Amino acid sequence: MNKKILHCIMIACIALPLFASGQKEKGSGADYPKKAITMIVPYGAGGTTDLTGRKFAINLQKELGVPVTVINQSGASGSVGAKAVLDAKPDGYTVFFTAESLGTQRVMEISDMSYADFSPIMAVVNDPKVIVVAKDSPYKTLSDLLDDMKAHPNKIKMSYTGPGGSGHVQGLIFTQLGYVPAMTAYSSGADCIVSVLGHQVDFTNSNYSTIVGYLKSGDLKLLGVSSSRRLTTYPNVPTLGDVDPAAVKYMDTAFSPLSFLVDKDVPADIEQILRDAALKVVQEDAWKTYVHDNSLEELYVQYPSIEDINQFYADWESRTTWLLSDAGATKRSPEEFNIPHPTL
Repeated sequence: MNKKILHCIMIACIALPLFASGQKEKGSGADYPKKAITMIVPYGAGGTTDLTGRKFAINLQKELGVPVTVINQSGASGSVGAKAVLDAKPDGYTVFFTAESLGTQRVMEISDMSYADFSPIMAVVNDPKVIVVAKDSPYKTLSDLLDDMKAHPNKIKMSYTGPGGSGHVQGLIFTQLGYVPAMTAYSSGADCIVSVLGHQVDFTNSNYSTIVGYLKSGDLKLLGVSSSRRLTTYPNVPTLGDVDPAAVKYMDTAFSPLSFLVDKDVPADIEQILRDAALKVVQEDAWKTYVHDNSLEELYVQYPSIEDINQFYADWESRTTWLLSDAGATKRSPEEFNIPHPTL
């Protein structure tokens, strides 16, 4: 064979795989998705993240045309599940549906992970925090409960889902206001509710979506809402700020933001496919009904762009860092602690 022709063939054989590899990386979403997707929820079954994540996954698989299987990987305030996502291949087949603990793990020294290790697909919803007691509880009103906590610090038991979670943050807010509960950690929101029903604790500050059925059955009693607004489904139930005006400045925080994320190394075109599908999910009638029935706050409306979402995460982490730090414990102001804080 002519040496010149042979040389050209050899160059082509070397260049073709390199070209193909470059094309595959650039166009990696061309055939995505072609197999089942795993959605990791970093908490136990039955809590707000699990329930909402499963509802989201059911609708997401309709849009993507492949199964979306929810796996609960709880532990260490959500860091076990977060690490499982980052340890998986960043190809879009392992996705993450998480609550707020991702924004508190660093300040709690649980892990070095944060929102910065992930790419946001969507800030989905905020599930309002509510204060509930057992149906036969001696507390008839929110004022009754608060007065008893103030009179008996570290005696009134409250269940919550572990360090750095929204329940923990709200327990610290109670403390800031002079109500000091005896906080007992459980592995999931469902376990927190069971502890109230079984009278192991006096109350819990649950997410509303997890206790709707218990309110309808009469097993739980709704005393108050830890939010800046009342529930549309229970308009006569007061907010914490209604009972104690000093709480108002804390109540504009979305305490339980639920987010749909992927590893930051997932290719951009796959991220876009997931975003397009997520936007279709939240327009479906079944999803809108779920949001309405559970009084969920639509974060995807408030924070529509990636820039908006990342700014929301930064602001949220700043607010909760103050409460979870020594500054919160010693009641120094956010200004003294030197954390930018637009509200407190």
